[in-house]
Amino acid sequence: MLHLRLITPAGRTDDVVRLIEKTVGTTHLVVLPGAARNPAGDVVMCDVAREAGDELIGALRTLGLDRTGSIAVENIDLSLSRRADKAEEEAPGEGADAVLWEGLADATHEESTLSVTYVAFITLATMIAACGVVLDNAILIVGAMAVGPEFGPLAGICTSVVQRRPRLALRSLTALLVGFAGAMLVTVGFALFMDAVGLFHESDLEGKRPNTAFVYAPDAFSFIVAVLAGIAGTLSLTSAKSGALVGVAISVTTVPAAANAAVALAYGDTSQTIGSTNQLLLNLLGIVLAGIATLATQKYFWKRQRQHL
Repeated sequence: MLHLRLITPAGRTDDVVRLIEKTVGTTHLVVLPGAARNPAGDVVMCDVAREAGDELIGALRTLGLDRTGSIAVENIDLSLSRRADKAEEEAPGEGADAVLWEGLADATHEESTLSVTYVAFITLATMIAACGVVLDNAILIVGAMAVGPEFGPLAGICTSVVQRRPRLALRSLTALLVGFAGAMLVTVGFALFMDAVGLFHESDLEGKRPNTAFVYAPDAFSFIVAVLAGIAGTLSLTSAKSGALVGVAISVTTVPAAANAAVALAYGDTSQTIGSTNQLLLNLLGIVLAGIATLATQKYFWKRQRQHL
C-alpha cells in the first residue's frame, strides 16, 4: 500500500476527493479543511494499493495538483486494516508487478545526478578495485563492485529512453561519463603513487592473475551476465526490491574493468588498457539495453492488463 498526503487549493478539494473516491483500490480517506499553511489549502490523505497508485498520481497531476499544491507519496510497511486488504483485492493486477513511473523517475533523478558524493563513491570504488587487480584479490574486487554507484545513472538512462525524458538522459550520461573518467584519472595517479612507494609493482599486473584476469578479457559471457544483471537491477527498482541491487552490483565488472584500465595505463600496458575498456563498455551496453527492454516490456504488459479490465 501507498500513503498519499496532498495539499489542495480549497477550490479543488472536491475534485480531488471525487477522484480518489472513484479510483479502485483507495481507502482511509481523510480531509482536513484549511490545515495547510504553506502552500495554503486543505490537506487530503488516503491510502491506495500500489497497483492503482500510478493511475491516481497521474490523474492528480492532470488536475495540476503538483503545481498548485503538493503530492507526497510514502510506502506503507505495515497496514492492519480490513479496508486496506479489500482495497488491494479490488485493485487490478499485482502490486509487485506495478511500476510507479513518477517514483521511478524521481529515484533515478536523484541517483543519476553528478554530485560530490557520487564522484567520491565511484572514485573510492575504483581505487579499491585497483588494489584488487594488482593483488589478484577477488574479495577486494567484490567489495569495489558493491561500493560503486554506477547503476543509478544506468537506470536513469533506461528510464529516460522509455519515458522520453531527454533531460534525465543527459544528466545520467554526464554522471556516468564524468564519474568514470574522473575516477580513472585519479586511479592512474593513485597507481603511480603506490608504485613510487613500492606497494604496486608492474610485475604483479603483468603476471598470472587467475582471480582477476577476467576484468580485461571480455567475451560473450560478459555481455550475457551484463544483460541478466540489467534485467534484475531494473526489476529491483520497479518492484521496490532494493536489496537485490547489491547482488546486481557485484555481478558485473564495470568498476573493476575501469580500475584495471587505469592501472594498466599507468604502466603503459596498452593491451590491458584496451581490453579493460572494452570490457567496461560491453558491460555498460548490456545493462542499458536490458534495462530499456525490461522497462518497455513492463510498460506494455501493464498497459494491456489495464485495458482488459
